[in-house]
Amino acid sequence: MADITDIIVIGAGASGMTAALYALRNGKSVTVLEEDTFGGQIATSPRVENFPTIKEIAGSEFSDRLFEQITSLGAEVELEKALSIEKKGKGFLVKTDYKDRECKSVIIACGVKHKHLNFENEENLTGHGISYCAICDGAFYSGEEVALVGDGNTALQYAILLSSYCPKVYVYTLFDKFFGDESLVKTLLSKNNVEWRPNTSLVSYIGENQLQGFKYKDADGAIKEHKIKALFVAIGQIPDNSRFSNVVNLDKDGYILSDETCLTSTEGVFAAGDCRTKKIRQLTTAVADGAVSALAACSYIDKNF
Repeated sequence: MADITDIIVIGAGASGMTAALYALRNGKSVTVLEEDTFGGQIATSPRVENFPTIKEIAGSEFSDRLFEQITSLGAEVELEKALSIEKKGKGFLVKTDYKDRECKSVIIACGVKHKHLNFENEENLTGHGISYCAICDGAFYSGEEVALVGDGNTALQYAILLSSYCPKVYVYTLFDKFFGDESLVKTLLSKNNVEWRPNTSLVSYIGENQLQGFKYKDADGAIKEHKIKALFVAIGQIPDNSRFSNVVNLDKDGYILSDETCLTSTEGVFAAGDCRTKKIRQLTTAVADGAVSALAACSYIDKNF
């Protein structure tokens, strides 16, 4: 099986590239498949200030460094979308939109995508006033007024966090209720610096290269403007794991079920990062999963091949 890649990593975000790094340093051949852009979600963050030993770094620079690190060690990186995983003999067949690839073990690290409002210029404004992670970017707006749209647990937690260092937090919800834990709702509504604006829907963004505000429809149907520099969008995330459901088990929300070693329901198939069921989805937990899954995959190969 000398012509077969040891490990195929699906996804070139922080977890996927860290998995490649650890596998390569353990003497394994690695192919990394990425369907979109290298770096994952962290690449869109203007500043990262919560990664140990690095006081501050742009998300894009962090991703670039990691990419250069794995390619210098011999990682094969391809811009292809993995369509399916099938068992083939002792190994696996990964079908992509370009070709079929064989390997001994697979690490799924395809992450998740934040749900967007899909307004004009949204991509350009992401990282320039529009954020999808208050834990990552909220501190950058300490001392400033911010807005948030969303009504679930993540939105509630983000709004509570933002209220601890922002003088005013405006929370926009489509309905006149929240769909999260009652304890979080009570905590949020007890904050004097939080203004809840129910029965509203955002209509468009204001700003070209930097967010200046947004337009929204109020409860009476009138279109109004809210001039503000920061908007946190917390309307959910979308995993894309159903294509692998023949080799992994998914929870009710579509996330991959795996154990502490990142092993899925199929021996030799591992899941790392945001795509798997977990409580904390941060850069540090992504790279931790990458290391754990890679070492587990290397151990699996050493025992079975």
